[in-house]
Amino acid sequence: MRHPPRSVLAAVAGAVALIGSVTVPVVTASGAAPACSVEYSVTSQWDSGFQGAVRITNNTAAMRSWSLAFDFAGGQKLTQGWNAKWSQSGTTVTAASESYNGSLATGASVSAGFIASWSGSNAVPTSFKLNGTSCNTAVEPSPTPEPTDPADDGPPVLRASGNKLVDAGGATRRLLGVNRSGGEFMCVQGRGIFDGPVDDASVKAIADWKANTVRIPLNEECWLGLSTIDPAYAGANYINAVKDLVAKVKAHGMTPVVELHWTYGQYTGNSAGCSDVHASCQKPMPDMQYTPSFWASVANTFKNDGTVVFDLFNEPYPDRATSTTTQAWQCWRDGGSCPGIGYEVAGMQDLVDSVRGTGATNLILAGGIAYSNDLSQWLTYRPADPAGNLAAAWHVYNFNTCANESCWNSTLAPVAAQVPLVAGEIGENTCAHGFIDQVMKWFDDRGLSYLGWTWNTWDCSSGPSLISSYDGTPTAFGTGLRDHLRALNG
Repeated sequence: MRHPPRSVLAAVAGAVALIGSVTVPVVTASGAAPACSVEYSVTSQWDSGFQGAVRITNNTAAMRSWSLAFDFAGGQKLTQGWNAKWSQSGTTVTAASESYNGSLATGASVSAGFIASWSGSNAVPTSFKLNGTSCNTAVEPSPTPEPTDPADDGPPVLRASGNKLVDAGGATRRLLGVNRSGGEFMCVQGRGIFDGPVDDASVKAIADWKANTVRIPLNEECWLGLSTIDPAYAGANYINAVKDLVAKVKAHGMTPVVELHWTYGQYTGNSAGCSDVHASCQKPMPDMQYTPSFWASVANTFKNDGTVVFDLFNEPYPDRATSTTTQAWQCWRDGGSCPGIGYEVAGMQDLVDSVRGTGATNLILAGGIAYSNDLSQWLTYRPADPAGNLAAAWHVYNFNTCANESCWNSTLAPVAAQVPLVAGEIGENTCAHGFIDQVMKWFDDRGLSYLGWTWNTWDCSSGPSLISSYDGTPTAFGTGLRDHLRALNG
């Protein structure tokens, strides 16, 4: 979706500063019948900091609240955390339950995450206490890259099975929710990372609509930490903010979809969103210079978490630059030197290869041409996926070309018959919901997925906005989606 007019940041391109990730051995319980067990992991690490997680399993009587304590042994300093009330006194770190996850039945587990600084060494804690009781622990091998569900009540690990999305048990799942815009434009404009609050209360408000999915648009220059971006909003700071939002989305049982929205590359041709070479608007196609590196970094960050879905590129429109539709679809899949586009293009196959080259098997979404509104040749040109975990993405607004049932029946239905279909953005610029009501019915009748644009407090007539307040107060447009989700999901 194009956004309300905003300032454009002009600067000079700089070098990429990729942030890697590391895994340390996980501490898990051993012994015949431990009172509790704790799994501790470092999910990513950079020069001066790291992201960690704990998974607590209660093997005794049910608890109404819990408090986990452990000691940092390498001088680490806690900076923030989620899914628990985190604190540190000296070397002792405490994670106390929140109001929504304090109840812990016998055999039940709960997960929480944190970010901390380190220097010298990042030693793994060796002892843990849950409500004052020692948990039996022992060092075991690092977790394998195969994605697993992070918590019993968390979002599922999704796979494409035929034309359905299924969870680990084979049950059919649908992605039904909203977009949370901001991460694609605030950083490049030097105004922050997200547009509006992304605290636990604001994410809970999304869950209260009975949404099960949140799509999070991103900016490649900010993620990669290019020198054109204010360091406060780039590199590790940006990545950690995205991770934090992903963790909050998951903590409320929702599937996070991380999506590449704005990219590098100068395009001034037909339907250009801006003349800037930098990632300050929607470009017709992703660029070969930075986008494969972006997706390799994102995939490395989340490859151990199969609940995270990857949406390769927001709204391709090579058809506005090329002279034929065939050229547009060839550019879409194969990239390279595309007619009418002055930079080297990264095609969808390049991006799938970048993700799979990391070992990530996460579900991938790929939108078609014409701002993801045209899937007429998606099946013909779909990229090869060695993991077999690819779905088609589609966007529709009342002002698009393919915005009626006749087009949906002729172009969408054949795609949906062979692969999972996700409407990553649905909306209308009327401040009403009559159009999306039609879209949702068509998708409901076929068991397909859709996400409303967008969970931001903009003027819903200039850029379809679902809410007027981050407490979840809907606009007239948003009322349609909210009430429909609540009717579907109770």
